[in-house]
Amino acid sequence: MRPDDIRQLLAAKPFRPFRFTLTDGTSYEVRHPELVYVGRSTIFLGIPAKEEPEQPIYDDFRLIGLLHIMQAEPLDSAAP
Repeated sequence: MRPDDIRQLLAAKPFRPFRFTLTDGTSYEVRHPELVYVGRSTIFLGIPAKEEPEQPIYDDFRLIGLLHIMQAEPLDSAAP
């Protein structure tokens, strides 16, 4: 996936939560655009704290290569 594609998803107004699916089958939900930082070849993805999942505070993080992101799809709860 290209950096511009991810930036577009993060900048959507209103923001719609989505899920990344990686080449190894792992998936990550993005509910807070503030927890994703886009680089040229990777993204930094903050994993929300379990005690406060609705707050943009991370407990852990993943550094994910853009080449490993197969798709980004809206979360069902975000569907109109």
